[in-house]
Amino acid sequence: MAEEMIPVNILLADRTYRIKTSRNDEEIVRKTVKLINDKIIEFKTNFSGKDMQDYIAMVIIWYATQNANLDNPSVLIEQLTERLSKIETQLDKAL
Repeated sequence: MAEEMIPVNILLADRTYRIKTSRNDEEIVRKTVKLINDKIIEFKTNFSGKDMQDYIAMVIIWYATQNANLDNPSVLIEQLTERLSKIETQLDKAL
C-alpha cells in the first residue's frame, strides 16, 4: 500500500505554499524550509538592496554547492577541519 501523503503548509521566502509530503518526511521538509528561510535572512543582511528573487537564487546556489561538496571527501574534510578549528579557538577564548 502506498504511503499516505499529508498536506503541509510552509512559509518560504515570504510566501505560503501547501504541499503534500509523507508523514515520515514532514520534519525534514520543515527543517529544510527553516534552513532556507534562515539563509535568505543571512543574505538579506549581508547584501542589502536586492529583491527576493536574488536572495532565492543565492540560496539555491549555496544549497547546491553544499550538496555537491558532500560528494567530494577532500572538500568535506577541509570544511570539517575548518569548523573544528573555529570551535577550538572559541573554547580557547572561553578558558
